[in-house]
Amino acid sequence: MNSSTGQPIQKMKFERMPKPWVTLHLESGEQVTADRVHVGKPAPGKFIAPVEVWVTPKA
Repeated sequence: MNSSTGQPIQKMKFERMPKPWVTLHLESGEQVTADRVHVGKPAPGKFIAPVEVWVTPKA
């Protein structure tokens, strides 16, 4: 999620829970650092929880 606009940038899958200071590479090749990580509740009967990583792109 873009911290400035609140709009999603891209979807990613993580093997493990990302740390709040994680550095990610977007599809555009831009390197960004997480501002915050929000973990949602899993759907009923599921074990996978949705995770939103908020970043601020430089562009």
